[in-house]
Amino acid sequence: MKKLLTITIILAFISFCSTAQTSSAREKVSKNLQSTINTMSKKEKAIAFINALSNQDEAAIKQLTSEDLIQHNPSVPNGRDVIINVVFPLLKDAGTHGEVIRVIEDGDFVVMHNHWTNASPFGGDDLVAFDIYRFDKDGKIAEHWDALQPWVEETVSGRSQIDGTVVIDDLDKTDANKVLAKSMVEDILMGKNPNKITDYISSQQYNQHNPGIKDGLAGIIEAVEYLTSQNNMFKYTKIHKVLGEGNFVLTISEGEWSGKTQVFYDLLRFENGKAVEHWDVIQAIPTEGLANNNGMFGF
Repeated sequence: MKKLLTITIILAFISFCSTAQTSSAREKVSKNLQSTINTMSKKEKAIAFINALSNQDEAAIKQLTSEDLIQHNPSVPNGRDVIINVVFPLLKDAGTHGEVIRVIEDGDFVVMHNHWTNASPFGGDDLVAFDIYRFDKDGKIAEHWDALQPWVEETVSGRSQIDGTVVIDDLDKTDANKVLAKSMVEDILMGKNPNKITDYISSQQYNQHNPGIKDGLAGIIEAVEYLTSQNNMFKYTKIHKVLGEGNFVLTISEGEWSGKTQVFYDLLRFENGKAVEHWDVIQAIPTEGLANNNGMFGF
């Protein structure tokens, strides 16, 4: 009996030491991860967040995001714990993977152009998305906006919804390009002065990534004529945010199309004061079954 008691005490001590060592190791890993993340730029943190979602990395999510994460995706409740406890299992079961295509930084905001595969938890197997993250004073992701659209295999221009230039340059022209993009939406898409279209869009090159519109000015004119003939032309009613870096500018607008209120994300690439490339995502704004009351705008 005495021998059994001694063995029990020894085993308990070994178990305690093992648990303490494991806890110590986890704490060390957590500190190392935090130290690494603290040295990252906002862009690198945003990319790390996408990777953490793809890999269901709980430790990284905790280091990268605020506990009170505010969601503007109407299907996701607020809070970091929702990602870990609700979203992660869904992503794991589906094998969801996010590929980062473009990253733009503007102050506290980072814009990402992403391609999601096996993305049924997000509403479709193959999706193109724009994600926007706002970072707080502690360098953590505090707020998230997005819009998603199904991948189209065959587009009329032959270009995919994500290919094209990714290089950011003309950093000294950021503010001027943001003004151009805002004015372009107001004059052309909101109808203030549609005859000024050649003031904004290059007549020599306009690479189109909207799956239903051909390249060039001719492609835009053809699409407008067709949609107008169907009494189904896009109607932009309000610009909610303009974010840009160098030659890339993203406008986030509200409007109507196909009888529904829509969010319009338009990414433009500028060259010599004219738009030469365009990507977009259009998503209907849901009104029922909302997981939060933040709306898809609220910048």
